[in-house]
This record gives sequence, structure tokens and C-alpha cells, in this order.
Amino acid sequence: MPRVKRALISVSDKADIVWLARELEAMGVEMISTGGTYKLLSQEKIEVTPVAEVTGFPEMLDGRVKTLHPKVHGGILADRDKPEHLRQLDFQKIGAIDLVVVNLYPFAQTVARPGVTREEAIENIDIGGPTMVRAAAKNHAHVAIVVNPARYSAIIEELKGSSGVISPETCRELAREAFAHTAEYDAMISSYLEAEAGRGPGAQDARLALSFEKVSDLRYGENPHQSASLYADRQTGGQSLATAGQVAGPALSFNNILDGEAAWQCVLEFDQPACVIIKHNNPCGAAVSDYRPTAYQKAYDCDPVSAFGSVIAFNGTVCSRCAEAMKDNFIELLLAPEFQPDALEILSAKKDLRIMEMGEIDREYRGKDMRRIHGGLLVQEYDVDPYDRSGWKVVTKKTPTDAQWEDLIFAWKVAKHVKSNAIVLARGGATVGVGAGQMSRVDSAMIAVEKAGGRAAGCSVASDAFFPFPDAVEKVISAGAEAIIQPGGSKRDDDALAACERHGVAMVFTGMRHFRH
Repeated sequence: MPRVKRALISVSDKADIVWLARELEAMGVEMISTGGTYKLLSQEKIEVTPVAEVTGFPEMLDGRVKTLHPKVHGGILADRDKPEHLRQLDFQKIGAIDLVVVNLYPFAQTVARPGVTREEAIENIDIGGPTMVRAAAKNHAHVAIVVNPARYSAIIEELKGSSGVISPETCRELAREAFAHTAEYDAMISSYLEAEAGRGPGAQDARLALSFEKVSDLRYGENPHQSASLYADRQTGGQSLATAGQVAGPALSFNNILDGEAAWQCVLEFDQPACVIIKHNNPCGAAVSDYRPTAYQKAYDCDPVSAFGSVIAFNGTVCSRCAEAMKDNFIELLLAPEFQPDALEILSAKKDLRIMEMGEIDREYRGKDMRRIHGGLLVQEYDVDPYDRSGWKVVTKKTPTDAQWEDLIFAWKVAKHVKSNAIVLARGGATVGVGAGQMSRVDSAMIAVEKAGGRAAGCSVASDAFFPFPDAVEKVISAGAEAIIQPGGSKRDDDALAACERHGVAMVFTGMRHFRH
């Protein structure tokens, strides 16, 4: 890599660009630039040449054509090890460009704006920028390409310490970052155009371009012999566990993140103050209450044994009284929109407790629900339920009371987040028994009843899918269930209904299943 004598600077993100240009100017580097970048540098009294002066052509077509010219790309792409390339540069009077500093039009930010038009989106598809980035990255043996403002200080440091030379190792690393940058950019555009195509409700894209950025390496995966990392989805944006701030405790593990996501998505189902306790990706306790410490205690009481070493989420601010209620429980991870300072002081005393401040509640599901399989990817819409009672049907002679309706809806929301086969027993706005992930529904019912014990008397029950046999229905009724909610649709619905009618138990069909595998 020769000494950097000439640089091309054209950036959308202008963070620290003036500082970078001043440092390059002080080292005697000639600079050329375009549009807004040229205007900014000129205003700052930095010596810079407009690209139009280099090419002999003005910027054209509302800025669509600025750098697409041999005087630019010849200077970037020339192989300095080939005499013929150098002769051609000399004959065409093209100056070599040793450093390219470019980042691209803010396409993702543009299309994320409410009410953005298609025309605005199209105009924010950068053409010249990616072309320069790819050209410089291809010729990284002779040209350094910088796309990330966070790199500026290290680049200047290296130039100062090596008489203006950027090492081949650094250039290779910069090239890898540059190609990842353009790949991500193209993926964003592809995703936007696929979504815009409007293939109808539930339609899946013909092509799926994904863009994820590493947030951190994890200590290990599900087990110590598996390496793992956390990546954030750059396309969907919005609030998420992948980008939330950790305010206390050791680093998150792979399993912490999985359980944290399960807890957070479940607690967001509720508008009333709620607490959800997760163990091995299943709710082992959930409750609502006007008083958040009470919600925690009710959720904890569902299964105190499983609550040991659990992950807990709240859908509102955690106060000192709530923190006091939790301080004697061993908790792996705690999530809430925010924590009061005195609550953080109490909780931070638990040195192994990880605390995530999730920020403002965001219930919007963005993107797709994806699961990797070996050699492929399963993609579906997220499981979203409007909980519209107008579409539900009471199928028994007995109608649920108002209190039972509240518990049925509560249990139904929790069941949506329990691994199938799922049976949830609830009473008074809290789970009293949860049966999860069993191979038969009656086994889940038996576990839920056993967990509940005497608290099952007067409970309401949710089943994530229909009852293929009446045995699970009879099991929860014998434990004291007084109302049941389920999708319906089994060939043996009549058998389940008959069991309810015999015992005066209300049953509601929702018409919607909530398998969670």
C-alpha cells in the first residue's frame, strides 16, 4: 500500500467528517468531494476540490450522477502493480485515489419514517456511493475504503504512525467491512421492494435478504461447548431485547436472552400492571394487579420452586417496594421499561442479577418470525391475536361470569406463550397452575392441576389447541375448574362439551389456535 496522497470523501453520515478532513489536510493529503460533503468542508475552510472539477462534468440529474466517471473510478480501480494501468492513468490524466471515505444514503431511516412516499424511498437508493465502495474494496491492495465513522480516529492514528501508509492488514479488514456495508444496504432495499409488492395478507417474499449486525459475543451457547453471539436485526428496528440497555449484572448468556424474550413478549400482552416469570422458555407464573409488587407475589406464588433461577419481566416501572419483594429470590435476569433509582440500588446488591432497561413499551411486531433449520429457514408471520370477543362463542348452556371472563382472557393470553401442549389454570388475575410442552394434552392438564393443588378450585382454564379427547377436560373439572377457553374444532368437541354440561362448567371457543413449538 503506497502512502496516502489523495482521498475522495463523500458521506451521508457526516459525524466527525470535519475532524477527519482537518487531520488529512494537516498531513498534506489532497481531498476531492461531492455535494453536501464538499459544501460542509468548504464552509469549514478546508481545502477540497469538487468532483465536478475533476471529471469536467457537473453533478447531473438531481444528483443521481456525480461520481460515475472514469476520472473517479479509474483513480480508484487502477492496479498500481501493473505498469500498463499506470500508463493509462498517465495518458488519460487520471490521478490515483488512495483513500475513499464513503457511507451511503440513509435508505433505512427514510423508509422507516411514517408516511414516506415511494418516490422518496427510490431517491434514497444510493448508486454512486455503493459503486465507489465496491471499487475501492475490490482494489484494497492499493486503496483504503472507510465506511464507518467509528474508524476515523484509528485510521488517522495509523497514518500518523506510519508516514501516511495504511497497512495491508488494515486495508483487508476495511474491505471486508465495506462489502458487508453494501450487502446490508442492498438487503434493506430488496426487503423494502418485496414488502411493497403487496402480494396479499400472509404472503411470503419470493426472496429473503437478511441483515444482522453483531451486538456481542456470548460466553457460550445453550451449552458450554457451543460458541454463540447475539445479532441485531438492522431492517426491522424498534425496541427489542437485542438493542436494550443492560444496567446491572454480568453479561447475558444465550439462555438468558431466549428466556428474556419469552418473558418480555408475554408481559406485553397486558395493559394492566403485570409480572411474568419464565423458566426454560415457559411461564411458570404470571399475574396482573393494580399494584406491581402484588402482581409479582401472585406470579411467584404460582410455582415458587420453578421461580428459583428464573427470568422475570414487568410491563411498567419497577419501584423500591417491588425490588424489596424480589430481593430474596434468586433471579437470573430482570426486565422492565425502567427502574426507579432506589429500586436499582436494592437490586444491584444482588451481584449475579442481570438487569435490562427495555425503554418505552413497543407492542408492534416488525418483520417475520424465523427459525433456522439445517440447510434452510422457516419463516412465518408472528402469532398476533386481537382478543376480539365478538368472534368467540360460548358453546355451553352456562355463560361465564364477568370474573370468569377476565380470568379466561388472562389465561388465554398466557397460554399463547406456553410451549404446546399448553394448559393454563388461572384465578383472580394470576396463574395457579401451568402445564407445558407435554406430548399429550392430558399430561399437561395433570401437571397444571398438580402445580395448582387446592388453588384450582374455582379456576378458569385455557388450552392453546382443541381437546382431542375429553380426558383433559375431565381432569381440570375434577380439580375444580368452572370455565374453559379453547379454539374448538376437534372431531370430539361434543365429548368435551358433554363433560362441561354434566358439571355445569362454561366453555368458550375462540376459533384461533396458539401452538408454540
